[in-house]
Amino acid sequence: MTVTSQPAAGPVSVELEVQRIRGLVQARRFGEAVAAAGTLLTLVPENRDVLYLLAIGQRHMGRTSDALATLANMERHHPGASRLYQERGHCYVALKDAPHAIEAYDRAVRINPALPDAWGMLERLHNMAGNEEQRRVATAHVAKLRSVPPEVITATGLFCEGELSASEKLIRAFLLRNGDHVEAMRLLARIGVAREVLDDAEILLAAALKMAPDYIELRRDYACVLLDRHKHAESIAQLDGLLQRDPKSIDYRTLRATATVGLGDHEGGIRGFADVLADTDPKSRLAADLHLSIAHSLKTLGRGTESIVEYRKAIEVRPNFGDAYWSLANLKTYRFSAEEINQLEAAEADPATALNDRYHLCFALGKAHEDRKAYELSFRFYERGNAMKRAESRYRAELLEQNTANQKRFCTRDFFAQRSGYGASSREPIFILGMPRAGSTLLEQILASHSQVEGTQELADVPRTVLDLQGYNPDLNNPRYPGCLVSMSVDEVRALGEKYLADTKVYRSGNPYFIDKMPNNFRHIGLIHLMLPNAKIIDARREPMACCFGNLKQLYARGQEFAYSVDDIARYYRTYLELMEHWDAALPGRVLRVYHEDVVDDLEKSVRRILDYCELPFEPACLEFHRTERSIRTASSEQVRQPIFREGLDQWRNYEPWLGPLKDALGDALVRYRS
Repeated sequence: MTVTSQPAAGPVSVELEVQRIRGLVQARRFGEAVAAAGTLLTLVPENRDVLYLLAIGQRHMGRTSDALATLANMERHHPGASRLYQERGHCYVALKDAPHAIEAYDRAVRINPALPDAWGMLERLHNMAGNEEQRRVATAHVAKLRSVPPEVITATGLFCEGELSASEKLIRAFLLRNGDHVEAMRLLARIGVAREVLDDAEILLAAALKMAPDYIELRRDYACVLLDRHKHAESIAQLDGLLQRDPKSIDYRTLRATATVGLGDHEGGIRGFADVLADTDPKSRLAADLHLSIAHSLKTLGRGTESIVEYRKAIEVRPNFGDAYWSLANLKTYRFSAEEINQLEAAEADPATALNDRYHLCFALGKAHEDRKAYELSFRFYERGNAMKRAESRYRAELLEQNTANQKRFCTRDFFAQRSGYGASSREPIFILGMPRAGSTLLEQILASHSQVEGTQELADVPRTVLDLQGYNPDLNNPRYPGCLVSMSVDEVRALGEKYLADTKVYRSGNPYFIDKMPNNFRHIGLIHLMLPNAKIIDARREPMACCFGNLKQLYARGQEFAYSVDDIARYYRTYLELMEHWDAALPGRVLRVYHEDVVDDLEKSVRRILDYCELPFEPACLEFHRTERSIRTASSEQVRQPIFREGLDQWRNYEPWLGPLKDALGDALVRYRS
């Protein structure tokens, strides 16, 4: 097929034409390839493959400056494409510009270490330049790639280019044919991490490490997965082993500081990040990230003024750094100046701004204009940021609804009655759960102000238990959990409770009771009751319009993927109500429901009710919760360091003209939430 003045009819035609152009390049018919690619670009001007093939053709025709211009255009749309930088290196070799060629090849192999051509050129260029150490590194990579099966190299390249499905299909087929293979297992684990299937990735990496215990990169991957799974102590153990081999490593030191923060040691984390920063180019991307990490920990510790200084330093290094701007907005107490708003709008409009930065900037602009009471403009930026975030999400509302149906099916009143006496007997945990942005941080701060109660953080231990129960390589459309609870013995259930208590000790310092404030645990109240029947469970609930809009204008660092569209958040809230109604019927009186509006209207009455439920004596400090000094990691951290205020209850009404679709989607939840 040939593309002429008539555009191709659809995606399949474009794909076929790309294949034809690739064939022309392989046949070294570069003039025809360039002409066809140029024509096809009028139809798909941002297509990665077409731009790449055009650049190859231009270089081989001696049009190196045109090729570099094409690659610059490709970089604007596909900055993570490793082949882009490899081809740029080839262009600079053609121009006999070795320094720029080395820089381009280095960037290519940082993105995709399975590029034999790039490593081969680096070996030659470093040899010519007399860079012996760098030549040895490149030579080692060339030798390693020669020892890796071609299927694994191809699959690695697909993975690094973002082609996860194609990469996974190829590498799984390879493993089926060849059995365990360290590089293939490592790649499959990396695909698991990219898909956030972290339990599978952990199992694969642990097995691969038994086969190759001295494989440094593999051990680093394992440490990172442990970190992602909130197994911070285990991650630190792996990183300490790596640091014994290379104590100056910027990478290992940064990861260790991150794990230290994960354990709740923010002072230690700040010291770790600052030590790395001292050894880092102050104008580098890493320096901006380190300033951001330091600022986050300062915010958590309540050192707001210092955190603002660090956020601004991050922006000085990276002027379009969306996360830094959003973090300032997310303090909730920070007010952007007119000059800063101009900078934000310019950065958001800049075509060079990456998508991740752009939607962070949109949420920051939503907050900036909200503070100036420009509500329509504010809403448009929130709406724009949500649309961008939802477009890259893989959230499936039906999976939560399926889980709710299964919880109702298996976790009945009779089911629990038959299992009386199951679980660990400890009374130490206090679970605060419910919808995000429903006042759970306020309840945590109130309880953590009591002398016998310790506030920790949003612990991942219950969700991790659920992942373990679902088993290796779970079928999301036919999950084992919660049905697997039916067949568990009393000893197995007790072991789950004891493991939870043992694993959470690392976050505690000795108070008799501790808080686990993971909102999404409302999905797993049946599991919590089974394994910890004496734990306290508090449902933090807020009026649905206020709660849902609070989520729609909140950009989460991780998770809560339901929060980026009106339909998703309304479905989530309604499913939450449905499941909580089930728990009330199956476990009557087990859960204390606390309405945020009641806490604001009558603080003392609400505090006494909460303490009575937790079987704790009244302490006046709980009324003075804002004076309690402790680490708070959630979006409400600065708000709960102030006395209680009513202004936040009806903030959503400023946006009421644009929230009709949300009201419609919530339906009877608008009144049912109080039943």
